[in-house]
Amino acid sequence: MVSFTVRMTFPPEDREEIAETLRALTLASRAEPGCVTYIPHVVEGDPDTVLIYEQYRDSAAAEAHRQSAHFKKYAVGGLFQRMRQRTREDLVAVV
Repeated sequence: MVSFTVRMTFPPEDREEIAETLRALTLASRAEPGCVTYIPHVVEGDPDTVLIYEQYRDSAAAEAHRQSAHFKKYAVGGLFQRMRQRTREDLVAVV
């Protein structure tokens, strides 16, 4: 299992557009065969910060996500163009 979070900040004037883009990206991502979980969040008290929690079956599924047409359209062509900052944290499950 591959799990990680992506945290992005956006300008306040882009909130509605970012929300629409996240909705479209979420629907398409959840339909991927290797996607286990894809949940975007807005940070409470900071509506311009988005945190996405993602889980994929394996590293090949995570890579397939990054290579998908919807990722290129909504993430690279949408979110990445508007974001001010982006960080990713890879996670290891405690079993």
